[in-house]
Amino acid sequence: MAGATTADRGERDEAEASESGPPPPPRRLRIPSMRTLVVTGVLLVLVGAGSIWLLYGSQWLRVERVTTSGTGVLTPAEVRAAAAVPVGAPLISVDADAIEDRIRRKLPRIDSVDVVRSWPHGIGLKVTERQPVLIVEDARNAGKFVEVDHEGVRFATVDKAPKGVPRLELTPDQSGAAASLRRFGPDRLVREAVRVARRLPDAVARDTRTVKVRSYDDISLELTAGREVVWGSAEKGETKARVLTTLMKADPKAEHFDVSVPTAPASSGS
Repeated sequence: MAGATTADRGERDEAEASESGPPPPPRRLRIPSMRTLVVTGVLLVLVGAGSIWLLYGSQWLRVERVTTSGTGVLTPAEVRAAAAVPVGAPLISVDADAIEDRIRRKLPRIDSVDVVRSWPHGIGLKVTERQPVLIVEDARNAGKFVEVDHEGVRFATVDKAPKGVPRLELTPDQSGAAASLRRFGPDRLVREAVRVARRLPDAVARDTRTVKVRSYDDISLELTAGREVVWGSAEKGETKARVLTTLMKADPKAEHFDVSVPTAPASSGS
């Protein structure tokens, strides 16, 4: 028996479609009424106004305490006094940048400050103090010393030299050295000395008593036990540090080391 023809199948599909009825109309999007929009808008305004009042007008979120961390030489009280945080003010209104500026301006020993809001009532002051890499005798105050950090910044005057920090001597006692001092300026030469001090191997740094700067490319070190290192300029510091370590191991009894030309180092006086 032959199967249904294409015409027969089309007639069945039409019959089934007619029995199931016409397709349902598309669903219409419900648009909020004007009243709903107004109520929603009022609620949003009230929430916003309440939030503003909570942050600025209420007594709940105000500065009640100021904490300090990271101090070493300075005291927490000194940092809080310099910060001048407005206790009692809304916590949200505290100007963190202004506090940081006040601390750094009044306390040069401070290298960085992080002002943190500690909800609901606190302000935290996280400070990092500058650490001396070198010290310089204060020409204006006999017996006092100026501390110099890793950036060459002279940040504090102290009565007693910190233990383990080499002394910096600028000694332009020759015509060439004086010309170098005029060309680069004392601040630049201090920064070059700092570059040298930062590159010293740990064992050498512990034994370094004085960093002498006669000119830009004439820097030397005085070590314990009367030893001396001719460093030259601050350039190629890492290479010179490695060469000096090798030289000292190879000739531990030497008193004079020269790494000013790291490809041709020398030692003597053993």
